[in-house]
Amino acid sequence: MAVTIKDVARAAGLSIATVSKYINGGHVLDGNRVAIEQAIDGLGYRVNVVARGLKTRRTTTVGVLIPSIEQIFSTEIIAAVEKQLAEAGFTTIVCDCQLDADLESRKMEILLEKQVDGIIMMPFSGSAEPVQKAIDQGVPVVLIDRKIKNVSLDTILVDNDLLAHQAVSRLIQSGHRRIGIVLGPEDLYTSCKRFDGYAAACRDAGIPIDPSLIRHSDYQIAGGLAAFGALLDQPDRPTAIFTTNYETTFAAGLIINERGLSIPQDLSWIGFDSLSMAQIFKPRLTIVAQPVRHIGETAAKLILERMSGVGGREYEAREVILPGALIEGFSTGPIRVHADKIRCKAD
Repeated sequence: MAVTIKDVARAAGLSIATVSKYINGGHVLDGNRVAIEQAIDGLGYRVNVVARGLKTRRTTTVGVLIPSIEQIFSTEIIAAVEKQLAEAGFTTIVCDCQLDADLESRKMEILLEKQVDGIIMMPFSGSAEPVQKAIDQGVPVVLIDRKIKNVSLDTILVDNDLLAHQAVSRLIQSGHRRIGIVLGPEDLYTSCKRFDGYAAACRDAGIPIDPSLIRHSDYQIAGGLAAFGALLDQPDRPTAIFTTNYETTFAAGLIINERGLSIPQDLSWIGFDSLSMAQIFKPRLTIVAQPVRHIGETAAKLILERMSGVGGREYEAREVILPGALIEGFSTGPIRVHADKIRCKAD
């Protein structure tokens, strides 16, 4: 037979009201708290979350909606979010829209059907329609990594254009003028901002923007392979490359190994995203490192504040821009081209 709150109250020698107040997050005297916790542990009592949700209209759950759970950036953020929320007594429901705009909208509906108390979202489609469903139901939402046009919500970003500017400027300082870049989808916020930084660095150095050096991908490994390969296969190929997320950087490493290229002798290279990835390559990769854990922790902190009613229903949305860093490795150097070696596709 299941242990009830009455059993806990009897074992603790307290009223049901006091035990109920504690279980639902209320403040009780320290002596009462200790007695209740000892009774709970001794009896093996488990809180009926469904019943408590009906009473308090809270489920102590937070939805996390991401474009793809296969992306390392997303999984690292989820880990940081879950840890921070668990410490506050919340569980998470993770939904993967699998890079599908229609599925993104449906997964948002699922989270709302689950009556989550808040949602942390990394937008994929850029459409305001999925997030508007949550807004209409009064469910607080925090956006990470990307903005949505015409929507005012707490948003956590990194300074994408500045970081890209620093990376490309580093290559320019080494004497490179033909600098290729592998971006994400053309209309994606991060892709646009990282291109802005690339273009600004070129303009600052008096280098014309060459469309043949710009390739877009789907931010996945397959797309990165196609985009990076196309850059290397053109007759007047780049002498340096900037890959702008984890998957495109990983894809570039695969092609570089496959074609037997020497870095930086044959090609200078700067990646983006994960500091741990930089240590996989030899020589160690120069990389733009994002503060991934800090992004997740900040998202959890903001959603906890909004769920607790900070600022009320009508609040001014906050935009938090977190600093990244260009971490020097040994993958950049002066131009020293072995053209035949680079142009030839692998057999």
